[in-house]
Amino acid sequence: MAEIIPFKGILYNTDKIGNMANVVTPPYDVISDDERDEYHKVNSYNIIRLILGKKNEHDPDKETYHAKASNYFTKWLDDGILVQDRVPAFYLTTHEFPLGNRTVTRYGLTALARLMPFDRGIILPHEKTFSKVKSERLGLLKKCHANFSSIFSLYSDKQNIILNSLKDAVSDKPPDMDFTDYKGHKHRQWRITDRDIHAYVADAMKDKKLFIADGHHRYETSLNYKEWISANNPDFNADHPANFVMMYLCSMGDPGLIILPAHRILTGLTGTELSSFKKRCDDFFDITTIPYKNNDNEKAKDNFISTLKANSAKNIIGVFMKNCPELLLLTPKPQAMEDIFSDVMPAAIRSLDVTILTNLILTRILDFDQKRMDDEELFSYTTDYSEAIDAVTPGKADITFILNPTLIKQVQQIAEMGLIMPRKSTYFFPKVITGQVLNRLTGCKIK
Repeated sequence: MAEIIPFKGILYNTDKIGNMANVVTPPYDVISDDERDEYHKVNSYNIIRLILGKKNEHDPDKETYHAKASNYFTKWLDDGILVQDRVPAFYLTTHEFPLGNRTVTRYGLTALARLMPFDRGIILPHEKTFSKVKSERLGLLKKCHANFSSIFSLYSDKQNIILNSLKDAVSDKPPDMDFTDYKGHKHRQWRITDRDIHAYVADAMKDKKLFIADGHHRYETSLNYKEWISANNPDFNADHPANFVMMYLCSMGDPGLIILPAHRILTGLTGTELSSFKKRCDDFFDITTIPYKNNDNEKAKDNFISTLKANSAKNIIGVFMKNCPELLLLTPKPQAMEDIFSDVMPAAIRSLDVTILTNLILTRILDFDQKRMDDEELFSYTTDYSEAIDAVTPGKADITFILNPTLIKQVQQIAEMGLIMPRKSTYFFPKVITGQVLNRLTGCKIK
């Protein structure tokens, strides 16, 4: 069963840092090098110094950055920049953001969740991870012994009974934290210290499965950290803080839960691979072409994107290549995936657009081996349709693949079946902000 408990969170002291917008960031893995540098400039206490230190020629290695992060964390606690709550709490947050022509609000409960191996079937992943990333994150965790970012997880609650009980608990209270970030997103946070609410929510969560939406690397790193602590600490027991991880829990019934597509932008393809691509696709796809001769052809681009979205109920993938005067829409021929992959993957996985892209297009048609598939330098991602197309137009990228978003029900089905999607199958939007509350995995001074 899922075990969810309150905790004594560590929060920024707004009397000392002022506007919270100056110290929070998105999760480390969506921050570009330029953005990292900007966050360092905004405020000397920005959490970027803990999650993604600034590198330079005099400080090239990660080990030094991890040590610096630990020193910052300890000093900020000692100086009262960060303060630990005296009473265990659940932290209810709202994230209000624009989406198209409307404003959307997503609710999240930040609490501690007992770590469970995936094979227990209680906390479930849905995507593959990179070993290199987990190794780097483990190094940081070993130095700092703290969760700086929450694992973004989902639970099924069609009537939103749990969420409604949390809303009722804060309905007559002003938020403890209220700020607007640099993107114009509004964030609010309430402490819930009522033990009856704690007990009610913990009990209601016992029969839930938790689906990791974002933070697979951090969750697996926490499992590895727990093993490392248990092997090196003779006093380790079931109540040790390393048994838990800070988690942001969102109901699948929350209307603010949004998944955006993760379009692929590739470099490093040869001229032969590009020139033969369309011909090689003929055996597996019905191909619709839309003339696209220059960057000013906005009507063609709009037609391409609208056609892709209009066919989201079936498999369809958009393609644009360097030096190609047309946009392509690929629809798999009947039985194309079944004929090739029915013996090696179940239908739930075969039916995903991202699987068709990964296994049929990249692996079979373009002949990518595992080394190229794992090469992070070849791939970049965007959630913006136009940006994906425009990345190729000036010749910066070789080819781009434009997808429709994966559905929540697909994520749930695949996770429950114990299956794993290809990397970057989902992009939950927006990311959970980092810096609203932290969790230390050892003892902490209380200011």
